[in-house]
Amino acid sequence: MDTVINQLLEEFQLPLHNPVLIFSLILFIILLAPVVLHKIRIPGIIGLIVSGIIVGPAGLNILEKSLFVDVFSTIGLLYIMFIAGLELDLNEFKATRNKSLLFGFLTFTIPIAIGFPVCYYILGFDFNASLLTSSMFATHTLVTYPIVSKLGVSKNVAVAITVGGTILTDTAVLIMLAIILGSHDGGLTQEFWIRLGISLVLFSAFMFLVIPKIAKWFFQKLESERHSHYIFVLSVVFFSAFLAEIAGLESIIGAFVAGLALNKLIPHSSALMNRIEFIGNSLFIPFFLISVGMIVDISVIMSGPMALIIAGTLTAVAISGKWLAAFFTQIVFKFSKGQRKLIFGLSSAHAAATLAVILVGYKAGILDANILNGTVVLILVTCIIASFATESAAKMIIRDTDGEEDMLLMSGSHRETILIPIANLVKIEKVLDFAVLIKDKKSINPLSILTVVPNTHAAEKTIIKAKQGLENYLKEATASDTNAKVIATIDHNPASGISRTAKEIMADIILLGWPQKTGFLDKLIGDKMESILQNTEKTLFICDFEIPLVNHKRLFMMVPPNAELEEGFSHWINKIGKLSLELSIPIHLNCTELTYKAILRFAKENKVTLSTSFNRFKDWDDFLILSRKIDDTDFIILVSARKGYISHFGHLDKLPLKLEKHFPNLSKMVIYPK
Repeated sequence: MDTVINQLLEEFQLPLHNPVLIFSLILFIILLAPVVLHKIRIPGIIGLIVSGIIVGPAGLNILEKSLFVDVFSTIGLLYIMFIAGLELDLNEFKATRNKSLLFGFLTFTIPIAIGFPVCYYILGFDFNASLLTSSMFATHTLVTYPIVSKLGVSKNVAVAITVGGTILTDTAVLIMLAIILGSHDGGLTQEFWIRLGISLVLFSAFMFLVIPKIAKWFFQKLESERHSHYIFVLSVVFFSAFLAEIAGLESIIGAFVAGLALNKLIPHSSALMNRIEFIGNSLFIPFFLISVGMIVDISVIMSGPMALIIAGTLTAVAISGKWLAAFFTQIVFKFSKGQRKLIFGLSSAHAAATLAVILVGYKAGILDANILNGTVVLILVTCIIASFATESAAKMIIRDTDGEEDMLLMSGSHRETILIPIANLVKIEKVLDFAVLIKDKKSINPLSILTVVPNTHAAEKTIIKAKQGLENYLKEATASDTNAKVIATIDHNPASGISRTAKEIMADIILLGWPQKTGFLDKLIGDKMESILQNTEKTLFICDFEIPLVNHKRLFMMVPPNAELEEGFSHWINKIGKLSLELSIPIHLNCTELTYKAILRFAKENKVTLSTSFNRFKDWDDFLILSRKIDDTDFIILVSARKGYISHFGHLDKLPLKLEKHFPNLSKMVIYPK
């Protein structure tokens, strides 16, 4: 008995050394800290940082900074930067790149401009120490990005600008660090500059030219092996981080660039994206936040008045510099108060890059212990302030859009229903992937997968068999946080069963696969399609996915004259805009100038993000003229119309057959608006 007790006491001897026990403790902290502090309205991020302080070496000394903790915290930091790059709206980023450049310039120069005189003249540091410390003020870590992501405002233009500015200012500071160290060691030679320039060019070329091609090939060859996709993505992230270090940059730059490189290949609503965010937000990122708390030593402020003065001064300069950068950005671009606050919240937290700069300077003998201790306090204070500011700003932005949300709810889009009739299981995965991408995330209704069974004596057995065959595909839809259900109905005529079910569940969209030819004389749009078109007034999408959705580089659209006068005009624009946003690809519109202006006007009035180019097109009787402009990576979309409607004319009925004949290996879709 004594042996068991002694063994138990030995296991619980502080600091803990048993990896299983350490992992269990950290998981309990991740579970309980945000829940407890949420009751008193304190952001969960602060709970994790404070927990790290309590259990860390400077607190109760329950955990020490072991290799185990370091590895997981490094993964968490890289994960934050990777998700920031992955969630970045590239179309919005391209449109706001000049704004990102300006914010990056402001958030880099203003803190240095304030910090250098304070360090040099007031605190009495030497030139190199003043320059290095002031450059530390320019850095920031996206510690509070999970708050933005969780509250659903990551697509806001203020976030795009801040993320872009983050990478610019952190890169500039880390290059500046290399230069200061080279100057301190007398190594600013011509060889230094050549090596730095070549390594940056090679790293960028590999990340943006080679990695996307490898990823595209991998996703296409192993399309059905969905779990291997996640392992591949992780491999790319950490290998990219390693390559960045080899190139003389910090690993966080590599992780962010990996996110940018894979951005177009991982749609935001996909099952893969859901897995990436779920595991990161549940495990790796909390590990990093706890490790941030573990480096904080509150006792340093009690080590003497000088330590307290330096800590207070550094913190005040860091916060004021970032606030001024956010303020001037708001003034220049006429942002709202909430957006300014969001920029400040995201850019004011100092953690990884800040600590990296100070630790390198300390080890090189440029900075003393007081600056190191002051920086540790700065990290704690700025992370707390940034967490409150970010959460408050995100909620403010959400409140500002409440009116729009109310209009959305009144319009009934929160009850959007998509019906997916399945004739065979050949391309159901791609159809489901497409449905997940265009589905309104606020809709409380699940995707409805319909199978129509012939009315025979074996109908019940056939229904059971059909439902079992669809179970695996339901799991894939669930993996992307999308609810789905299987509906089985009995009818002699499949088209009649589809039309009746669409009315019963009040479907908004019927999503059909491309009709399969069964005989020499069968028309492409045959009796089944004609019956569905005549018996329903729903928006109809007829899709043929020949290549994976993420491999497309453009949505090539053909829109007939007067399409803007149809009742379903707004519906299909919203869906195409959402598809373009999810795949991060532009829309090439072929239509009349009047229709194009109507599309742009609708997008502006309803705040629909569209990245478009325009080709004036009227020669619908000579379709082959247009076909020469179509590339192998285009997703062809034809907006058609039912007979008797204002935008319908005879040539429209022949175009689906021409698409099938001339582009059998390209993805295509025909839309019949409501």
